[in-house]
Amino acid sequence: MMFVRREITVDASPEQAFAVFTERFDAWWPRSHHIGEPELREAVIEPREGGRWYERGVDGSECEWGEVLAYDPPRRLVLTWHIGADWKYHADQASEIEVSFEPVGERTNVTLEHRHIERHGERAAELRDAVSSEGGWPTLLGLYRGVLESSSSAAELMQ
Repeated sequence: MMFVRREITVDASPEQAFAVFTERFDAWWPRSHHIGEPELREAVIEPREGGRWYERGVDGSECEWGEVLAYDPPRRLVLTWHIGADWKYHADQASEIEVSFEPVGERTNVTLEHRHIERHGERAAELRDAVSSEGGWPTLLGLYRGVLESSSSAAELMQ
């Protein structure tokens, strides 16, 4: 099985960590990371099993990325990933992304596993290398941590 696994520990409760990853996904997802033609206006994870994971362009158009397989706050989230190494949507190819949130004292260990990448066919290794390198999951988790741990995020979470 071809996969990428990354772990970070954040200064937040599992509830806060899960909420920022899912409900505030758009706050930390970079505008450069989109597959639709227009510039990215919003990145969305619908908060329910069977929900959509997609982008909305500045022109209002929508482009699917995958769907929500499991939505279990504050413990885990599982998404399908239908984006190939050509950075286009492929309905017939789906790897999975599981994100788990485990309490460690006052902090939370966030583990992201992008698995079943081999399902993307002959360019699977290229996709694995891209999502595991700079600009991929390591960078994205850093952006997520920055939003989660910023003082403004903490204040917003308490509202």
